[in-house]
Amino acid sequence: MSDRRGFALGFALLAAAAGLLLLGVGVGSTGFDSVLAARNDPVAWQILRDIRLPRTLGAWSAGALLGLAGAVAQGLFRNPLADPYLLGSASGAALGVAAALALFGVSPLATEWLVRLGLTGAAFIGAVLGVLLTLLLANGVLHTLRLLLAGVIVGVVLGAARDLVSIAAPETLQAMQAFMLGSTGFVGWGACGLMLGLLLPLALLAGALGRMLDGLALGEATAASLGVPLGALRAALVAVLALATGAAVAQTGLIAFVGLASPHLVRSIAPAPHGRLVLLAALMGGLLLMAADVLARWLVAPQELPVGVLTAVLGGSYLLWLMHRRGNRGSGFA
Repeated sequence: MSDRRGFALGFALLAAAAGLLLLGVGVGSTGFDSVLAARNDPVAWQILRDIRLPRTLGAWSAGALLGLAGAVAQGLFRNPLADPYLLGSASGAALGVAAALALFGVSPLATEWLVRLGLTGAAFIGAVLGVLLTLLLANGVLHTLRLLLAGVIVGVVLGAARDLVSIAAPETLQAMQAFMLGSTGFVGWGACGLMLGLLLPLALLAGALGRMLDGLALGEATAASLGVPLGALRAALVAVLALATGAAVAQTGLIAFVGLASPHLVRSIAPAPHGRLVLLAALMGGLLLMAADVLARWLVAPQELPVGVLTAVLGGSYLLWLMHRRGNRGSGFA
């Protein structure tokens, strides 16, 4: 029965994503006029092909990476409140962007390297360095609790460093605000290809580790007695978490609650073992961010809202409602 519900949910999520992809192509500052004029107007066709379509598909790709990372994080830390940013990747990415903006124009050499690297490259490098710093502080992946605490500490320290850089270079504040609020407006075909190229192998790897995650959910001592290689498992999961989160954050900025809410939505509709949960959470995350992107363009058109604000409001409201409902039942939040 649970298998059928899982397959039905996966099919429904894919069908809804296909419908939103078509809707997203028609939503923009010029409305559906571009769709109607695309046959005869090369400019309208270019808007659809090079702006709206990659943006909508990129929103799905980034959301899928965050949903996948959220399911992996909650399985790794055995905590329903774990999100993809726990290992310091978000703070590292924000610090990387702040440093790149502050250094731009300081010297010809720095400017040349920053032009080649780009803000997305700086964000990805910052995210990876944040995770590496967490691993260094935690002395590797041997202790899950120590890894979690190290991630929290690194996030706070790197966030403070980002604020110091922004204060020292106040001209970067506006650009940093756009990054912190999250946006899919600058996602092109290159970013889509990169995120989709990472999503497939990471999803396959996470799905293959699903049975070991099920064993880890029983407790580390029980998992070790069942023959689960805890060190190798943690290392693989941290790699999946870092790459998925770093790629999404580098392209779209900080998108709140997608990685946290997606696994909870899947569990509430079709509870599944981790092998299927991570895949369904990826599909759910892609649908959530794609829907938020379409709403961000449509609600106050021709202006648009930061997509991260919408995901924070909608995702946070859902989680508060879920916590209230389960609290009344006396079953807790998990």
